[in-house]
Amino acid sequence: MEPYGIIPKIGKLLRSKEISCTELTKQYLHSAETENKRLNAYVKLTPEAALKTAAEVDRKLAAGEELSPLAGIPMTLKDNISTNGIETTCCSKILRGYTPIYDATVWDILKRQDAVLIGKANMDEFAMGSSCETSCFGGARNPHNTERVAGGSSGGVASAVAGNLAAFGLGSDTGGSIRQPASFCGIVGLKPTYGAVSRYGLIAYASSFDQIGPITRSVEDAALVYDAIAKYDPMDSTSSEKAQPAFSSLGKDIKGMKIGVPKEYFDGVREDVKAALQNALKVYESLGAEIVDFSMPSIQYSLPVYYILACAEASSNLGRYDGIRYGARTEHYADRDEMICKTRSEGFGAEVKRRILLGTYVLSAGYYDAFYKKAQNLRGTLVRAFEDAFANCDVIAAPTVPMTAFPLNFTARDAVETYLTDICTVPVNIAGLPGISVPCGFGGDSMPVGLQLIGARFSEPALLNAAFQYEQAARSDVFRAVETGVVL
Repeated sequence: MEPYGIIPKIGKLLRSKEISCTELTKQYLHSAETENKRLNAYVKLTPEAALKTAAEVDRKLAAGEELSPLAGIPMTLKDNISTNGIETTCCSKILRGYTPIYDATVWDILKRQDAVLIGKANMDEFAMGSSCETSCFGGARNPHNTERVAGGSSGGVASAVAGNLAAFGLGSDTGGSIRQPASFCGIVGLKPTYGAVSRYGLIAYASSFDQIGPITRSVEDAALVYDAIAKYDPMDSTSSEKAQPAFSSLGKDIKGMKIGVPKEYFDGVREDVKAALQNALKVYESLGAEIVDFSMPSIQYSLPVYYILACAEASSNLGRYDGIRYGARTEHYADRDEMICKTRSEGFGAEVKRRILLGTYVLSAGYYDAFYKKAQNLRGTLVRAFEDAFANCDVIAAPTVPMTAFPLNFTARDAVETYLTDICTVPVNIAGLPGISVPCGFGGDSMPVGLQLIGARFSEPALLNAAFQYEQAARSDVFRAVETGVVL
């Protein structure tokens, strides 16, 4: 079967000299400049850097030099991934004008492989949100319907990839921020095992949850990007050497594979979303996989555990933004304390303030044992629950999100309801597991639905193969919905 990967297709066009990398890059830059008015996927375009890399790729092609699989491929980075000499704001007023003096490890890797950076992508402020609407630049729009959100917090990357303004992108996933926007936009989003991909240069939200991963148009593309960035990094104390290449595992027979389906994951899932997921499970059965229904009661603790621990870590991580060391500083103040208070009040948005306050509260002397310590204990319970589940199944299947993409301004009307939509994604981050969202059809509103597959730690080769087999077998129109680019 012909793969859906756009990265190999572009690579083939470049190597056959049907198009030059400079021509290709100019086409993507033109699309980004014109379509960004509609989608708001990018907060900063980088044409000078993109064309410089493209010229180097053309030189290597002319000289017959061997290229990496990602050489010449137009891509984007979420705006919380540090880029030396390029403004990186986390889409927050408090970091407007901040230009890092070093590259994040993932960008350093891709830059060395001659990936072409089209620009920095929109996101929820400091990655706190589920719709991309907490961005100080305004929210990214969904290419399937611009009256719907692209999802969050990596909404700009998902919008750019789904809207053909980039071939792939890197986002960060703290509680579902790669998988949820991928589901909303009908594309693929991979959250790797915690420690598989370096976090050095990722501006922190919650350090024990954050993980960088690819957002792509196909599983094949996701495997190629994962293999490129899943490297041990001595600059990251949580980096692991256990990550294994995944691309070579694609296409392996999954007959006899046990796919676990926890019933708790389907509680509260909209009926049209549930129907699409059930159809996806039937595809797996047709491939010879065995569906194993089971119960996982501890999932009910996921949301409170996540929001207590993540907000506690955020309140600590965001303490560095005080107007003294870097970032914005208020102009009128009487003394240092007033300057810090006014800088943070003016620089942070409402959602960031809300999470800082919650995190500070649960870490305070009177409430530490009642909330933070108890949440840490329950985190261990969830880790053990997943270990027990993987003793009886190879992969877990679940919804990515209980619904399709929200209408614009939905989160402003009901913040708590928005938090509840994270129920299917946060358990993966709590346990440090890999998870992938793959499009599996459409809801009754004609918006994409995502199937989430979850694997044991460092099982990316098997997980990506399971997703790849579904993608190849389903042949759903959702995979073709965004394949309208000028180079195809």
